[in-house]
Amino acid sequence: MAKGRSGGHAPRRPARPAGKKPAGKKPVGRKPAGTSAPKSAPKKKPAPSPSPAPPPAGPFRLGAVEGATPGKWIRIWEERMPRNPLELVPVPFADQRAALSRVDAALVRLPIDSGGLHVIALYDEVPVVVVSVDSELTAADELDVSDLDGEVLITPADDVLRFAAPGTVEPVFDAPETTEDAVATVAAGVGVLVVPMSLARLHHRKDVTYRPLRGGPVSTVALAWDADRTTELVDAFVGIVRGRTANSSR
Repeated sequence: MAKGRSGGHAPRRPARPAGKKPAGKKPVGRKPAGTSAPKSAPKKKPAPSPSPAPPPAGPFRLGAVEGATPGKWIRIWEERMPRNPLELVPVPFADQRAALSRVDAALVRLPIDSGGLHVIALYDEVPVVVVSVDSELTAADELDVSDLDGEVLITPADDVLRFAAPGTVEPVFDAPETTEDAVATVAAGVGVLVVPMSLARLHHRKDVTYRPLRGGPVSTVALAWDADRTTELVDAFVGIVRGRTANSSR
């Protein structure tokens, strides 16, 4: 039994029930049960950029002067632009400037009146001399202008080179209307004809042949179109002739 103050013993505190903590105190460093850190607002995903609209469906009309060779570009166009068929339109050399109002773009021969046009030079054609297979000129692999001395030089109405050489002879007959007619005249052994190589190949026949002409005038083939009608389809064809890939930007 505890003694009183006179005995020197302090009074005992009541015993704390087992498992209970002092009221009014919270554990230090612990979060209340059932609570969590506030969540940050979810980030908004950027809206996907709209894909470019495809060019309008419909044909692309490409003019081409006689002898131009757009075959490679046409094949690439057909692979890349299946919704847009390409329509090849023959263009007479004498009418090539006016024809640009009727097509989207055209392969033309320079020089051309470039007012109001965009023009891109593409390649130069080698001039050749078309002769009959019996001509003495066939003995050489190439000819110089001086080799034509004394020859009758035929110049058709649709001539593209306007070539003249000193020492050649003018025909006593009317000029043929077309290059094809002029080649037929050469085959008869009456004269020679100077044209770009592509035209000699185009109008080739068994009774004529041709030789390159050193120092002769070249014919430059170019792509031209109306500057006020630069459409998506024109841009696409320009990219093809300039060698851009399907995925490259302009």
